[in-house]
Amino acid sequence: MAIKIKPMGDRVLVKPIEAEEVTKGGIVLPATAKEKPQEGKVLAVGPGKRNDKGEPVAMDIQEGDIVLYTKYGGTEIKVEDEELIILSENSILAKKA
Repeated sequence: MAIKIKPMGDRVLVKPIEAEEVTKGGIVLPATAKEKPQEGKVLAVGPGKRNDKGEPVAMDIQEGDIVLYTKYGGTEIKVEDEELIILSENSILAKKA
């Protein structure tokens, strides 16, 4: 998928990674019982915010990173039938190594 969206400032475009529909015990979860995903792949990164002197501050997140983010953080958008989230860098809790 070619991304046509470039986040601004310290924002990040993330594609949520859906949780498994079957539990470890083999129970199939209906859509209404599933939790919102809190893990996703970074598709695009903004240029970062600026400090008090107007100098750019580098982002800690890069395209391709798998990140964990706050449960209700960000703004959900739909691009070409794909559900994506735009998050502030502050809403990202961790990235997988």
